[in-house]
Amino acid sequence: MKVYIGNYTFRWVSNVHENYMDWKYGRNNWEDNHNKFESALEGFEDFLQAVYNLTINKYLDRHQRTIRVRIDPADTWSMDHTLAHIIVPMLKQLKATKHGVVMVDMEDVPEILRIEDDAEEIEWMERRWNWVMEEMIWSFEQKTRDDWMEDYYDFGAGHKLGDEPLRWDEDGMKAHQKRMTNGFRLFGKYYEGLWD
Repeated sequence: MKVYIGNYTFRWVSNVHENYMDWKYGRNNWEDNHNKFESALEGFEDFLQAVYNLTINKYLDRHQRTIRVRIDPADTWSMDHTLAHIIVPMLKQLKATKHGVVMVDMEDVPEILRIEDDAEEIEWMERRWNWVMEEMIWSFEQKTRDDWMEDYYDFGAGHKLGDEPLRWDEDGMKAHQKRMTNGFRLFGKYYEGLWD
């Protein structure tokens, strides 16, 4: 497998007025009536944006994001395993750099995270989304392990290949698989929320 995905294409945007207003009044707390300077600054921002759109943005709009993907036959022999190696670092980076949260359904989180407190709603939303992301990361990390089931076998000392295990924790293995399956379900359910 070879994958090359370039940066997103972008456009130049004039934010002179917007940045000034955010600095002066705070984000989303602008006054309805602009003074003369603020009105002139808004006009300048519109003019500058028109210049950008007629010049550099015309050039930038013609370019597409570069994406090249080559899949080899071996990549699909165990595609779930192959993709897990890509998904884990992406989920970890998203969790570390995210700027927002996704609305998580209460039935998708443990009881302890189902608290609804209007005063701290954003904090609880973030806790629920972090829990969902951790479950997804854990599930895909387990998928990258070829030997996770061995955690539930006890062969004893000096076992040989082909020996029957002395002990097998079938309930533990089923619980492990159930948690993995739930993490994959959450990944599918909240797939469109995986952006920063």
